[in-house]
This record gives sequence, structure tokens and C-alpha cells, in this order.
Amino acid sequence: MARYDGIRYGMKLKKEAHDLKDHYIEVRGEGFGDEMKRRIMIGAYALSAGYYDAYYVKAQKVRTLILQDFEEAFKEVDVICAPVSPTPPFKIGEKTDDPVSMYLSDILTVAPNLAGIPGLSVPCGFSKNKLPIGLQIIGPQFGEPALLQVGHAYQLTTDWHMRRPELRRRAITPPFYESACRP
Repeated sequence: MARYDGIRYGMKLKKEAHDLKDHYIEVRGEGFGDEMKRRIMIGAYALSAGYYDAYYVKAQKVRTLILQDFEEAFKEVDVICAPVSPTPPFKIGEKTDDPVSMYLSDILTVAPNLAGIPGLSVPCGFSKNKLPIGLQIIGPQFGEPALLQVGHAYQLTTDWHMRRPELRRRAITPPFYESACRP
């Protein structure tokens, strides 16, 4: 996230900063939401002196073990299919007061990301509350062609990717849209 400095990448300031330090403070204060700030703080803490060995080195060892487990599995199968999330989706804003619960909703996608292997998500149904559910197809390193073939075959066999839930619609106008569309 250090690259998102508002100079080359990221948000541009509306007003001129006094110096580079002020510029960084303003860009990161305005441009990063609470969730991004929380993740940056956790990462900075885990990489700080004294915690590097305790967390980062151990995490790298665990990452290697996860990749080895996937490599063993792919000796037996071409792809692995799994749910995208362990629970049905929740409503927007429903878990903002419980960030750990939000983090756990993507727990099934973490292992492939840690292992550096590709994954593909395709629609596979709806919850009882008519919210979309995804099927995750995981492949070996450089296995993107197989993933795309399996995903394509799944979509030829099913029509989940064409279905839309019957939701009660209400007009939502984001604040930025109103200001951007005024003459």
C-alpha cells in the first residue's frame, strides 16, 4: 500500500499539501477507508521489530506447507471445487461492527491465494434470502487454461450465470454520483 501515495498511484488530493509528509497524511487520511487502515496497521504490526520472526517467518513456512498440500492434491485431480464462502452472503453493512466476522467470510479463498495458485469463482445458486452463492474452482500453478475450461463447461451445463435474483429494488444514489452529475 506504500505505493498508493497520490503522486503516481492512488487518490489525488483536491487541495495542495504544504510538503510531502502532509501530502501523504492527507492522501491516506482521505483515500483509505477504515478497513484499509485496519489492514495496514495489522501488517505494520506483524512486520515490526521483534514480531518479524514470530509472525512473518512462521507465516512463510506455513505458506510453503499449504502449497505442498495443494501440489500433492493436484497429483490426483485436475482441479478442486469448493464453496467461495463458508456462509451465505450477508447484507451490505451488516458486519461493519465485526471485522473479524467479515474476514472469516473469505477464509476459503485464502489458502489458494497464499499458495499462489489460480482460482475461479462462478455463480452456482442463491441463498434462501435470494443472495448469490459462488463455486470456487482451484487449479495448480499455471493451471489457468484448465480452470477456464472447467468454468466454461460448468456454464454450458448450468444456467446459474444467467439468473438474477428477484430482489426488491430501491433507488440508491451514491453521494459522489449526485455531485458528479450536477451541471
